[in-house]
Amino acid sequence: MPDRPNILILMVDQLNGTLFPDGPADWLHAPNLTALAARSVRFASAYTGSPLCAPGRASFMSGQLPRRTGVYDNAAEFASSIPTYAHHLRRAGYQTCLSGKMHFVGPDQLHGFEERLTTDIYPADFGWTPDYRKPGGRIDWWYHNLGSVTGAGVAEITNQLEYDDDVAHKAVQKIYDLSRSGDDRPWALTVSFTHPHDPYVARRKHWDLYENCAHLMPPGAAIGYEDQDPHAQRLLDSCDHSSFEITEDHIARARRGYFANISYLDHKIGEILSALDASRQEAIIVFVSDHGDMLGERGLWFKMNFFEGSARVPLMISAPGLAPRLVPAPVSTIDVTPTLCDLAEISMEEVMPWTDGESLLALARGGERTSPVAMEYAAEGSNAPLVCLRYGKWKYTRCALDPEQLFDMDADPAERRNLAGDPVHDGTLTALRCKSEARWDLAAYDAEVRESQARRWVVYQALRSGDYYPWDYQPLRDASERYMRNHMDLNTLEETKRFPRGE
Repeated sequence: MPDRPNILILMVDQLNGTLFPDGPADWLHAPNLTALAARSVRFASAYTGSPLCAPGRASFMSGQLPRRTGVYDNAAEFASSIPTYAHHLRRAGYQTCLSGKMHFVGPDQLHGFEERLTTDIYPADFGWTPDYRKPGGRIDWWYHNLGSVTGAGVAEITNQLEYDDDVAHKAVQKIYDLSRSGDDRPWALTVSFTHPHDPYVARRKHWDLYENCAHLMPPGAAIGYEDQDPHAQRLLDSCDHSSFEITEDHIARARRGYFANISYLDHKIGEILSALDASRQEAIIVFVSDHGDMLGERGLWFKMNFFEGSARVPLMISAPGLAPRLVPAPVSTIDVTPTLCDLAEISMEEVMPWTDGESLLALARGGERTSPVAMEYAAEGSNAPLVCLRYGKWKYTRCALDPEQLFDMDADPAERRNLAGDPVHDGTLTALRCKSEARWDLAAYDAEVRESQARRWVVYQALRSGDYYPWDYQPLRDASERYMRNHMDLNTLEETKRFPRGE
């Protein structure tokens, strides 16, 4: 096996990529991410494969869009037969480990990881399955509502802070363990946080950093419900918008909590990078989010659409042989898996015909990209699949239920002028429609989603009747192998568990 680099993947949840135009915006208090950006290739226009947690993460890990993976929504099983970057790396001799969230649904809770240090923060069963047979229906006990906005504020501990504190702690422990393990295999450690995902609640020390922040109101005016596009109206309905009166104070507090949690994440990432440095290990470092958050822009919150706030994510790669630079060309999180394999000199040839992503190495080294970036969405707040192409300066969205959307992202980065009805752009619209139709048969896609939903509702209701055996991952720690035990030689233990040795 050739010498291969260690790999550290730092993933966050729901981080709006417009806040990372070239690393973190200069007004964000994020010194560790700013330092990482300075030694990374920064992809200024990176997009999720699907703007929702489970579909976006399955696409990121596999290099495939939801229609290939079958992970259409937050309750769709990720099949164990689909190779992920963890499978590719492990097959090539890597240790593969996950600390934190990946929102795997189904009985396979590893998907190529040799070790998992924490459980997940979200359930692994089919209970969050949407139902296209009931358009407009919402499931009160798990659908987002705008209480995350009205309830924004300060707390010293929350469900999510408890989780991410543990994720970071376990990751730091693992990095130190890797430095003294005696295992000569290269390692690939994924550390995946749930922040800055709503609710927008932060610790006081991070909240106070943004007391006089000039960005507590969204750019541009909100769009009234009647003037929103049909999908945006569905999303507002799914968020139970009519039950909430959102004031400017609510908006400012929600955004402040969100920015504060970026600083919280920066602190945790700093702890991890410090452990890597202190243990004298080197690694390729990838920083990425699964999707973004609208943060009140256009009057929308959370994700689930293809507007920039929701679909655009930060993506940075620090690796030997990659000079730090800014890449403006559109790319996708589904490109990360083939890029990692390329960096590790691992062939994906056997599965490339069924992979949607492409390696970013040539682009990162100054090359060009001519292929479009594709996105799909077929989850909560939709009644039929939506698909999108980002091609050059254009963004084109199509859904069987809705009017087409066409935006010139150079002239209109806020996506306020839909050019699909402008005769001047008929040629562009026709060309992008043809590309979209060549890629997606929306009627067939819709039928596949409906079949999956209907089957899962039957299975979920059956499995919750009688004895219940959840799929949620249970991390195991063998206490007999921790610290000092009587099958160990104390002298050997004290030598091998010390790093560095002899100083």
